[in-house]
Amino acid sequence: MTDETNKDENQNDVQAEPTADGAGAQPDASDQPQADAPDADDSLKGSSEDSTAEPVESMASVMDMYEESFKRFAEGEVVTGRIISIDKDHVLIDIGYKSEGQVRIDEFLDEKGEVTAQIGDSIEVMVEWWDDEDERVLLSKDKAANIKVWEAIKTSYDEEGTVKGTITNRVKGGFSVDIGVPAFLPGSQADLRPIRNLDEMVGKEFDFKILKYNRKRSNIVLSRRAILEKELEKKRSETLATIAEGKIVEGIVKNITEYGVFVDLGGLDGLLHITDISWGRVKHPSELFAIGDPITVKILNLDLENERVSLGMKQLNEDPWTTAAEKYAVGSRVTGKVVSLTDYGAFVELEEGIEGLIHVSEMSWTRKVRHPSKVVSVGEAVEAVVLDIKPESRRISLGMKQVVPNPWDVISEKYPIGTTIEGKIKNITDFGLFIGIDEGIDGLVHISDISWTKRIKHPSELFQKGDVVQAIVLDIEKDNERFSLGIKQLQDDPWASVAQRYEVGKEITGTVTNLTDFGIFVELEEGIEGLVHVSEISKEKIKTPLEKFKIGDVITARVMNINSVERRIGLSIKRMEIEDEQNLLSEYVNNMGPATSSFGEILRENLQEKLNED
Repeated sequence: MTDETNKDENQNDVQAEPTADGAGAQPDASDQPQADAPDADDSLKGSSEDSTAEPVESMASVMDMYEESFKRFAEGEVVTGRIISIDKDHVLIDIGYKSEGQVRIDEFLDEKGEVTAQIGDSIEVMVEWWDDEDERVLLSKDKAANIKVWEAIKTSYDEEGTVKGTITNRVKGGFSVDIGVPAFLPGSQADLRPIRNLDEMVGKEFDFKILKYNRKRSNIVLSRRAILEKELEKKRSETLATIAEGKIVEGIVKNITEYGVFVDLGGLDGLLHITDISWGRVKHPSELFAIGDPITVKILNLDLENERVSLGMKQLNEDPWTTAAEKYAVGSRVTGKVVSLTDYGAFVELEEGIEGLIHVSEMSWTRKVRHPSKVVSVGEAVEAVVLDIKPESRRISLGMKQVVPNPWDVISEKYPIGTTIEGKIKNITDFGLFIGIDEGIDGLVHISDISWTKRIKHPSELFQKGDVVQAIVLDIEKDNERFSLGIKQLQDDPWASVAQRYEVGKEITGTVTNLTDFGIFVELEEGIEGLVHVSEISKEKIKTPLEKFKIGDVITARVMNINSVERRIGLSIKRMEIEDEQNLLSEYVNNMGPATSSFGEILRENLQEKLNED
């Protein structure tokens, strides 16, 4: 739209139109009633006869006032009058005419329906029309105000000024604004950035700039954004002229993200990264800030060309790690709050910016901690001992278990090897039993130390969790935190006396408990077995013992050898058969009579030699 076109559309001057009966022109003296006109001769006469009469100039003023009473304002003209009377339908206003003007009473009613006019008030009104027949003048306060508003709108537009207005309600595409007359505020012109809650704008008063207007169409378009942008540019220029790297400045939190906080420094935004908020741990900036919060920051980096500003908050304070080595010496006791848990340990905040790690292996002397959550929880206050500190790596190693004495230091003195203890079975595994000794200390009875003689596939065959048992202390390994126990050691080892009970050459009887390709296992007593090797089963050649025996058979065999260390007893059935044959043959030879022939003598000698060989 060109300036000429805009001026035509924005024409605001209201011209008074002459009426058909000559309204608006100065009334002619000849039209006035003669009786009312003063006689000039009489006036002169009075002045000469009466020395107290007013001077000629005063008479001229009276004449002017008299003529003024017949003056008529043009319809549409705005004049100033004074309220002289109020009735139920009209408010009478003296506008300097011979008859008072009338304004409808409803133009003076407020929202509650109460009359706001008061006698004596000065007020601007517009002349609507003249009633010559009744000599009345109809006036309008509202139309006068409307004219004034449009005049102000034109002035503001021409001079690029601002107008005040109140947002009355939301409409399609923006807001309706009352600036004395209805105006339209596009949503894009309401603020510098999109507004999340548009309803918050309703009812608020702001300054606006008039983008365009058309009085004929009663169309006005406003902008609040243009004013804000101008103010922002002014602030930005002022800020850029004063800030510098290393300077401490004040700002307002403008926006919060997961990686940092945007701060309004005064028309210029700076980024406070999450890593520069605190020397300590910050999960999310929203934990510390809210939009609109005042904030003090330090300028870390300034890029004037791109108007980028990096800010820091933790830099306002000294790095706590610079003095950490002195404050947290190795061996000292500290107290902190658990701030994070991982699979391998718990991080403890000793002070803002300094955290130490308690590894799971340093949480208990006796418990095998699978996860730190079994011992501590986030937010819990704990006591620990400094095990190691490396300020250059910003690391501190802590220990919880070191706060209390190590029970393994005194366990060997309390339970010497050979001591009989009694405890409850706390756990059963395929390799043994765990028996509770002291709080946090369990002893292990290995499956091989449960019985001297029984073949145990799983400890649960003999015991259940919760059973109270006795055992003997076999060994204590403090460094490896192992406490070895034995149940079978409560009794003598039956293999220690097996050589006395089963002498070599003795004939014994037992039950077949197992058959293998290499021989037969025979139970001699509970837990004591002997082996008849396949070569010792019979003089005849046997491929497998299954050909002649089955489990449960009761057999008799002779003890061939005993090895108490390796817990073995060798048996033989074949040897018994051979000995039985020899005994029969010997008996036969001994029972033979004198030889009756040389052949008989030779036979007897041969049998005797054979017996001697065996």
